[in-house]
Amino acid sequence: MSNKIVVVGSSNVDLIIKGDKIPARGETVLGGTFYKAAGGKGANQAVAASRAAGEVSFISCVGNEYGDESIAGFRRDGINVDHVKKDPDKATGIALILVDKNGENSISVASGANLSLSVSDIQNAQQIIRDADVLLMQLEIPIDVVEEAAHIAFDAGVKTILNPAPATPLSDELLNSVSILTPNETETEILTGMSVKNETDAMKAASMIHKKGVEAVIITIGSKGALLATRDETKIIGGYKVEAIDTTAAGDVFNGALAVAIAEKRSLDEAIRFANAAAAVSVTRMGAQPSAPTRKEIESMLSGSM
Repeated sequence: MSNKIVVVGSSNVDLIIKGDKIPARGETVLGGTFYKAAGGKGANQAVAASRAAGEVSFISCVGNEYGDESIAGFRRDGINVDHVKKDPDKATGIALILVDKNGENSISVASGANLSLSVSDIQNAQQIIRDADVLLMQLEIPIDVVEEAAHIAFDAGVKTILNPAPATPLSDELLNSVSILTPNETETEILTGMSVKNETDAMKAASMIHKKGVEAVIITIGSKGALLATRDETKIIGGYKVEAIDTTAAGDVFNGALAVAIAEKRSLDEAIRFANAAAAVSVTRMGAQPSAPTRKEIESMLSGSM
């Protein structure tokens, strides 16, 4: 079975402090524990997809510090890094992450080399995009890069999943090239200008997004699972109740696993259940990429044996 996935996106190094609470403005909180982990939404999704048994190629840009370390990590996870370039004049992206005792987080990112990824880099890699089963992207890289990759995939009939995070207004032209959009509730509000407080609000927002040309909208709603909205139906696909330690990369793991399931030609319902199970495993662990589960662990969660 073909499950070729191309991920276009960011690569960061995460510097994490886990403590009792996230400081308020002007407040210092002592007593936290420090961790360093590989991160970046694009890299997280690429690793999650590879561990879920996808055949993954990653298009990204790292910098002069931590760059070689990041690429070595991708290789260990079996990811094709032929199109991961290195900018010798910029630092690799850095994310400063604060995590509280409930696993909730606050994140600040210095984009660094991520902003060096260019349209020409996408054009140089267009053949692997055309040959893919699924293209997966996010928004921690320049928007013209995202748009170019989406257009190449659309012209080639490749399914495109766009995780619109961090949220920003998107052009109708880009949305018309997207097969599946995967915002969370906050991102849905930013994209539509609508308040999303309940399922009815989410359904209305999804309908607005459909009018832009998106085939399916999957609004992630944390431990409750995800709301799936197509032009024909809207439903909640339930999540899993687990004790969360760190939610930092849950959305990225969800998207990486979703891409694998879509590439394997599973139904949207089945794909979301698979992605929900992967995300549930991830929040029980610290760190972004370290939290991404293997295929076996995802299937154990699905079967209720984990």
